[in-house]
Amino acid sequence: MPATQKPARRVSRPAVIPAPVDAEQALAMLRQQARPAHRDGLARFGIPDDHALGVPMAKIQAIGKHIGRQPALAPALWDSGVYEARLLVAFVANPSQLSAAQMDRWCRDFDNWALCDTLCFHLFDRTPHAWRKVTQWSGRRGEFEKRAAFALLAGLAVHDKQAPDGAFAEGLHLVEAAAADPRNFVKKAVSWALRAIGQRRVGLHATSVALARRLAASGDATERWVGKDALRDLTRPQVVERLARR
Repeated sequence: MPATQKPARRVSRPAVIPAPVDAEQALAMLRQQARPAHRDGLARFGIPDDHALGVPMAKIQAIGKHIGRQPALAPALWDSGVYEARLLVAFVANPSQLSAAQMDRWCRDFDNWALCDTLCFHLFDRTPHAWRKVTQWSGRRGEFEKRAAFALLAGLAVHDKQAPDGAFAEGLHLVEAAAADPRNFVKKAVSWALRAIGQRRVGLHATSVALARRLAASGDATERWVGKDALRDLTRPQVVERLARR
């Protein structure tokens, strides 16, 4: 480089601010990606299709990425009642601005596992209210409200890197308390939370395996199912080896 030539300055680009989108525009984007065959297949997975368009999840996520976080849009999408619009809420609502009351309102509206899990795993577990909602919702009577507690706990086990092991140890107490709930979507979420906590760290793995063994030896059929389901996953060589390397 010649002595008189100065290195080019790196110019930082301003952050791209998404253009505001209203609910009708967002719904139009969803309708453009709708596939009748996808809609017809939802019922096979226990998802009501009477308010569905038939948009695959990958397309919903792509639309959410295009729109960006636009908190004002989320309530209108939810109130549309359209299944895919409600899924889209998980990707356009701002978790840092979401109120506990709004989380409760949406949780009460859950009517299928996919909606419950998507909001819990992509939105609710990033809010400042997440841990409190795990405890509160674990005592709810509704099947999908109670599932939300454990889907949220599973999401926290994966995404909350700062939470101490003690918080998850408390979560395991909730898992044990709910392990006898025979409802299909509750017991599967309880197992999911137990497996997710057990894969977080070595110490939590040992505690989770011990709980799974107790449940697997229970006289209650649902507890046995949860325990055996979790043990199959937690004792896989791949899981044990991965934890040992951390």
